[in-house]
Amino acid sequence: MSLTLFRLTASRVSHLRRQFSSSMATASTVTDSSSKPSGPIESSIREKLTTLLQPTSLFITNESWKHRHHAPMRDHKSDGEPETHFTIDVTSNVFEGKSTMQRHRLIYSALSTELGEGLHSLSLKTKSQTEAEKQVVT
Repeated sequence: MSLTLFRLTASRVSHLRRQFSSSMATASTVTDSSSKPSGPIESSIREKLTTLLQPTSLFITNESWKHRHHAPMRDHKSDGEPETHFTIDVTSNVFEGKSTMQRHRLIYSALSTELGEGLHSLSLKTKSQTEAEKQVVT
């Protein structure tokens, strides 16, 4: 009985790995689920990270609205939505063998212009493809 259960579990894990790998190939530049168009800073972030990292997965979420009570946000006079706080969840083979600090430095370096022009905060979740695949299994 337990051998049958083990085989079923192993088969399911194998199926999930294949399903995950194929979905990762098609999810290379997915944004958050909101219907708002990307602003210029978000577009620049997406372009630079896609070029630099060639990610298998890239999710960028503008969370500036959560910080609307901050002084710089209250002084925002532009017609568009403010773009000061982002969460970035990225999976890339470029991260293989790099520490979290090295990964973050790579991203901060790539976005130095945006950080100098009003981008205030980045929340980064960085994974190598190997790490992403391990998370699916567990």
